[in-house]
Order: sequence, then C-alpha cells, then structure tokens
Amino acid sequence: QVQVAECGGRMVQPGGSLRLSCAATGGMFSLYHIGWYRQGPGMQRELVAAISNDGSTKYTDSVKGRFTISRDNVKNLVFLQMNSLQPDDTAVYYCNPGGMYNIGTYTQSTYWGQGTQVNVSS
Repeated sequence: QVQVAECGGRMVQPGGSLRLSCAATGGMFSLYHIGWYRQGPGMQRELVAAISNDGSTKYTDSVKGRFTISRDNVKNLVFLQMNSLQPDDTAVYYCNPGGMYNIGTYTQSTYWGQGTQVNVSS
C-alpha cells in the first residue's frame, strides 16, 4: 500500500511563491509516474502537472511558465514549485503517484494523500 503525504501549503499574497512537497512511501517510487492535482472551492479536481519516471513533464495551460514539477528518487519526494501565484491558484493540492503517463495525458491512480491547502489572497 502506497502512503502519500503532502505539505507546504499556506496563505501567500498574489505574485508570491510556494514549494509543495509530497512524500510517497510503500512502493517503488522511482518507477512511478506522479501527478499533482488541485481542487478549488466549488470546482472539480484537476490535473496541474505530471512527471514521468524518466523525468518528462507536462503542465496544464494555466500554470505553464509559472509552476515546475520535479522529483528526488533518492528521498522519495516530488515537488511543485509555484511562482507568480494568483488568486485562481487557491485550492487544495494533492499528490498522486502511480498513474499512467502517456503523450498528452496523465491518468490518475487510486493513491491520494490528504492534500495541502494553498490560499492566494491579499
């Protein structure tokens, strides 16, 4: 069973930056493709970024150029660096290891953490 734990969320002003971290244990981390999702107030959960097990990345259009996903296979961590944050980025952010990564898409697995809350407000 894969255990997932996200952290790093907090309140930040528009234009600010945050780095979210996700620890995934209980499986072969280096083999996992991993996605970051978010769910804003009254919104459906959406894919923000994904990274394959060989380091390829993809992003939803609204965060391209602002967010960067990365991973550390030694420490079993995945990160989401978020810059130039905007109020529309306010959401609970979730890490999702073990999904399918194909050209143009990432398909979620059943492994989820509790999420970490990001609030962007002045």
